[in-house]
This record gives sequence, C-alpha cells and structure tokens, in this order.
Amino acid sequence: MTDRIGAIKGHLKHLNPTHLVVEDQSHLHAGHPGARDGRGHFRVEIVAPAFSGRNRLQRHRMVYDALDKLLQTDIHALSIDARAPEDARPS
Repeated sequence: MTDRIGAIKGHLKHLNPTHLVVEDQSHLHAGHPGARDGRGHFRVEIVAPAFSGRNRLQRHRMVYDALDKLLQTDIHALSIDARAPEDARPS
C-alpha cells in the first residue's frame, strides 16, 4: 500500500502542498463489496495555496482531477480534507 500512498502524493505534488497526509484506511473496509476489486480506501488531508479563494467543492474537484487515473485503477473511496493555508487548523 505504500506504493499507492506515494502515487497519491506524487499526483498531488503540483498543488504545492504545505501539508499533506495520505492515510490508507482500506483495513476499515474489509469485506466491503467495493473493496473486492483490490482498490483501496484513502483519506487525504491537504493544505495548499492553490485552494485559496476556492470553495469546498472546487477544492475537492481539484483533488479528484489530480487523482483521476488512480481513481480508475487504485482508489475505490476517498475522503478529502482540503484547506487553504489561511484555513489551516492550528497545530
């Protein structure tokens, strides 16, 4: 699964994230009918300047567009938390 996480990070690289966490949550969906094809469930937390001035739907579309090919081959489900730097939660 590390390869898939690396691939996801690579496809999001062009957004120049200041924070990026990709978590494989496939183990939480074992036995789920959608997981039978071998594709995984992932959570992406990303903070990027590219999201500034964009609403939540636009941000999610940017992530989906970046991951388009992986969504067809490696990703079954995706949870997205996409924020601009000014929206970032304090550490």
